[in-house]
Amino acid sequence: MNRLACLVLVLATVLPRGALARLESADVTLDYIAKKAEQRASKPFHSPRGDLPDILRADKLNYDKYREIEFRHDKALWAAEGLPFRVEFFHPGYLYEEPVHINEFTLTAVQPVRFVQDFFNYRNLHIEKQIPANTGYAGFRLLCELNEHGKWDELGAFLGASYFRLLGKEQRYGQSARGLALDCGETDQPEEFPIFTDWWLGKPDAAADRVKLYAILDSVSCAGAYSFLIKPGETTVATIEAVLYFRDPDKVRPVDPNRKPIRTIGLAPLTSMFWFGKSSQRRFDDYRPEVHDSDGLLMQMENGENLWRPLDNTTQMRHQRFGAKDIKGFGLLQRARDFESYQDLFNLYQTVPSVWAEPNSLWGEGDINLVELSTAYEGMDNIVAFWDPKVKPAPMQPFHFGYTLYWTTHESDLKLSENKVIGTRVGADPRDSQRRQFVIDFAGPKLKAIPETAPPQAIASCSTNAAIVDNQVFFNLFNDSWRVMLKMEPKPGNKDPVDIRCTLNKGEEVLSETWTYHWSPP
Repeated sequence: MNRLACLVLVLATVLPRGALARLESADVTLDYIAKKAEQRASKPFHSPRGDLPDILRADKLNYDKYREIEFRHDKALWAAEGLPFRVEFFHPGYLYEEPVHINEFTLTAVQPVRFVQDFFNYRNLHIEKQIPANTGYAGFRLLCELNEHGKWDELGAFLGASYFRLLGKEQRYGQSARGLALDCGETDQPEEFPIFTDWWLGKPDAAADRVKLYAILDSVSCAGAYSFLIKPGETTVATIEAVLYFRDPDKVRPVDPNRKPIRTIGLAPLTSMFWFGKSSQRRFDDYRPEVHDSDGLLMQMENGENLWRPLDNTTQMRHQRFGAKDIKGFGLLQRARDFESYQDLFNLYQTVPSVWAEPNSLWGEGDINLVELSTAYEGMDNIVAFWDPKVKPAPMQPFHFGYTLYWTTHESDLKLSENKVIGTRVGADPRDSQRRQFVIDFAGPKLKAIPETAPPQAIASCSTNAAIVDNQVFFNLFNDSWRVMLKMEPKPGNKDPVDIRCTLNKGEEVLSETWTYHWSPP
């Protein structure tokens, strides 16, 4: 019996009846997936949404009905073999109208994992016979013994468009990442949402401490290949490599005649929620002091400067760009890590991960983009951050990039700025309502070593449509921090946002992150 025949026999004894499909000899690598993506990009985009059976569409399968469908945990991929990772699948339907096709691969072979009704408990729906056998899944979740031996916890989920979320130890789901964001934050054309249409899941060996995944991303304007190497831990680390092929405009036009050339290509996009917090200009009638999955955007520039931009939820969308050649990293962080900040027994915002994106090579010239949408409740992800290259890829020319995502509740693990902003508060000057007062708290080992009798200097500036009219520094003995109190006065009649910056210095030495704020007139 040859090696391939032996592998067929082994897989036949492991996969549930009906899931086994044709087995092919293949060496699944990023190049293997990229060739498929390139072939896909040479043709007009075909939306998989049209392949979904009518019985699963949102007008027939509503939220309550969709929640009736549950994956049978004993049917998880690799569970029967006692391997260190397992996969459970999401049922297609309701909001998830793009069926996703799943494959499993080993070192020498690949095979599709078919959609199997027996994987799911439909309870009282009784719709199994109306679902074709070739229907794909909506996505999948990864499980491992993340927190304790013998307990299978969710490590991550890949569900909806190109969204995915990962977890480290003792973390709760918060923000998400995406494979790609196209024209996010543009005001004169709609955002384009690429989707992961096909997945290849690498079967781990018994001693594996990480899992390998590949995917095809597809959209009206481009197709691409992605690899994910995910290692769980206190900080879960995902190393991502990608190749994009942008379609020739002649291939785009038949699918979307009104589609303009892509203006913004969002690499390593992160999506989070900020309703209100210490830095908010708007207040809401809620018993909790803060409600957010992230409270700021941190950027590490080529020269080593760290910029901290507190998030806000204003009445209109804001799109801010930061020039960032060869950016060292950026991320949406959750710095408030105590229960007292949130006072929420059900949504444990103090345990959601910060996510840090670090390029694996030099990315060249481009911009960090921050998009803040307005929201009136916590159920909407209204914050997006990504990097946009200055030079856009030419049609059908491979565009390579790679980065690593760190999902952590321990910012110190990222080895970024130790002397950092720990709080931002905004309000009116009690003596002059036309002025705004900003209270910024800085803390860290260097700052703690400065004697109270010789305070650091606050180096503050703002854009030309306003002026800093007062600048004072005080030692906060309650938490060994330094507090800067700035007063800013907009120019009469000003209707534009004001950009403000502040650092703590001792002589020529910069002691802290650069605090930067984007204040919008009411």
